[in-house]
Amino acid sequence: MKDLVVLVADKQMEATLRQLLQRHDAFGIRPIEADVFNHPGHDPGVLLEAGRLLSVLTDQYRHALVLFDREGCGQEDKTAEELEQQVQQQLDAGGWRNRSAVVVLDPELEIWVWSDSPHVPGVLGLPPRKLKQLVADQTAPGCTKPDKPKELMVRVLRQARVARSAALYAELARKVGTARCTDRAFLRLKRILGDWFPRAAAAPLA
Repeated sequence: MKDLVVLVADKQMEATLRQLLQRHDAFGIRPIEADVFNHPGHDPGVLLEAGRLLSVLTDQYRHALVLFDREGCGQEDKTAEELEQQVQQQLDAGGWRNRSAVVVLDPELEIWVWSDSPHVPGVLGLPPRKLKQLVADQTAPGCTKPDKPKELMVRVLRQARVARSAALYAELARKVGTARCTDRAFLRLKRILGDWFPRAAAAPLA
C-alpha cells in the first residue's frame, strides 16, 4: 500500500500539494509515497463525489486526503468546518473511517500565496514594493489577508505578464516558507500530515 492518496479541485492545487508533500522537513514528517489527483469537476465535483471516487482505493492507500476551495464549491452558505464534516461523512461511509481527512481552503487556495516571504515577488514577477502596494489595496483595514485572493493573483500576474499556470504554483510551494503561515486550512493540513506520518524517533545514545 502507498501512504497517501489526495483528491484536489484543480491543476494549480494539484501542483501545490505535490510540491508541499516533498517538503518533509517543513512539515516535520517522514518521506512518504503519495499520489495526487485533480477532479475535472473542480470544487463542486470534489464536494459531491469525493467519497464515491475514493471508495475504490481503500485497499491501495493507508490514508486519503481531500482538499477544495470554499469559494466556488456551490455551497458557500456553509462554513469551511461544515463542508469538511459533510465530505468526511462521505469518506467514512466509503471505507475511510479513521484514516482520512478533509481540508477546505477559505476562501480559496490563493490565500496561501499572500505572505511576507521574500520569494513571492520574485516568483510572481513584480518588484517587492509594487506587489506590497497591490496587496494593501485589496486588503481591508485590520485584516492581514486580501478578501479575494484569487482575483488579486489574476491582477498581479496580468501586470507582470506572467501566465497563471500549475508550474507557477509549484514554484511558490517549493520556495515560500511554511513556518509563519497562520491560515487555518494550512495549519490543519500540517497537523494532519504530522499525525499520520511522524518522523521516526532518533535512536538513543549508547
